[in-house]
Amino acid sequence: MKKELPACPVETTLLLIGEKWKVLILRDLMEGTKRFGELKKSIGTISQKMLTQQLREMEEDGLVSRKAYAEIPPRVEYSLTEYGVSLKPILDSMWAWGEQYKEKIKANSDLY
Repeated sequence: MKKELPACPVETTLLLIGEKWKVLILRDLMEGTKRFGELKKSIGTISQKMLTQQLREMEEDGLVSRKAYAEIPPRVEYSLTEYGVSLKPILDSMWAWGEQYKEKIKANSDLY
C-alpha cells in the first residue's frame, strides 16, 4: 500500500524525517552501518520501543535497510539506503545552521 504524499515537497520531506528521532538516526547512520544497541547508545534518551518504531517506519519509507543474520544471539544491522544517503546535504545544512545559531546566541547572550 502506497502512502498518500502531500503536494508540497517540503511537507513530504518533513513527513519522512520531521521527527526528532529520525533525524538523529540519520545522523548516526551517515557514519556507516550500526547495530540496534549502537544506535540506542549513541542517541541516548530514546526508548527501545520508539527506536524500533522509528527504524521500521524509515525502512518502510525506503530510507533505512535492515539486515538480520541467522546467528545466536541474533544480529541485526541498519544502514542507509541510497535515498537515505541522499539526505546528507540536508543534514549538513542543519548542522551548519545550528552551529551559526549557537554562535549568535553565545555572542548575544547578554541580550537574553
